[in-house]
Amino acid sequence: MKRYKAYDPPEYWKWVRDEGAVEQFKGRLASSEALSSGVRGLSTGELLGLYRSLLRARLHDVYLKRWVKNGVITKAWLATGEEAVTVGSVRALRRQGREGDVVGPMIRNAAACIEMGLPLVEMFGSYLALNETVCRGRDLHIGDLRHGVVAPISHVGSLMPVMVGCALAFKMRREDRVAMTWVGDGSSKTGEFHEGANFAAANKLPIVIFIQNNQVALGTRTDLHNVGDFSVWADAYGMHGEVVDGNNVLDVFLTSQRAVERARAGQGPTLIVAETFRMGGHATHDEREARDLFAPEVFEAWGKRDPIGVFEEYLLDLGVDLAGGFELGGDLEAHNRAALEAIDAEVTEEMERAGEAALALRAAGGPDPADLLDGVYA
Repeated sequence: MKRYKAYDPPEYWKWVRDEGAVEQFKGRLASSEALSSGVRGLSTGELLGLYRSLLRARLHDVYLKRWVKNGVITKAWLATGEEAVTVGSVRALRRQGREGDVVGPMIRNAAACIEMGLPLVEMFGSYLALNETVCRGRDLHIGDLRHGVVAPISHVGSLMPVMVGCALAFKMRREDRVAMTWVGDGSSKTGEFHEGANFAAANKLPIVIFIQNNQVALGTRTDLHNVGDFSVWADAYGMHGEVVDGNNVLDVFLTSQRAVERARAGQGPTLIVAETFRMGGHATHDEREARDLFAPEVFEAWGKRDPIGVFEEYLLDLGVDLAGGFELGGDLEAHNRAALEAIDAEVTEEMERAGEAALALRAAGGPDPADLLDGVYA
């Protein structure tokens, strides 16, 4: 994908293929028969669909950061480096609006909203306080039940019992539906998370729970808040557990598929620990402080494992015609790189149109102050 020196972390805008990172990606997929067979069952269309979704997630955040740099908004909460966790997991669900599965994202899981069908104009509009968004300009923690998205709040972890409640309703109504939610390594310490996990396990509810371990809780490294070993937490609750490489979109996707299938079959919840890394600050306002939390070598190591860059190289290494139309005797790698660049250009144009449309709506007028108390009950 195209890199942006003004907006990407330095490890990304100067990113080049690292053989060790690519081999680590491939090795993970070969580490179990479940993953190996799952990869063999994926079509080229499914692989490119995951790639397109990763681009949407990254470029959505690039666009927001550009707005911050240009003074359009004051800050943004970005998922740079963590895109594969959200994209891989949500694409394992039935995304069918009100009748399908439901997700409860954190603010850093904005890609979940996009993948569930929320229009990009509304995604951008939530940051611009547009009346045309479901929150009607009141909050940028966006969600929309018409698309199966339960809106989060600032208190990370508080959505856990809400999503467990959704799963309980599905079970009681005998609906073939699954709930999914994410918490960070820090918010996994809240009482609401533990109570929700215990209730889900005790009642064998159809929910998939992610601990998105990006190695830092707001501004505190995980080694400073005594997390222990996340891989054993599922046993503590008596539920099925998995650990995935959160920078490997195929690992996340295929593991999520199995977890969703277990939930639909009445086998209860799955707790998935996704090991990844936050390549920026808690938000755009504290990036310098965030860079000081870890040694430069840590950012360098995780930067080599950019979930989009490594996935691109994996796709190119497959040695198949990704876009069709390849003529024998030609340069297959150049043909495929051009195909990926074309997808990048399409998604970039999609973002530009949505961002411009959101700005046009803001220019036409913001929320009406007379509506301030509509929907407020206490």
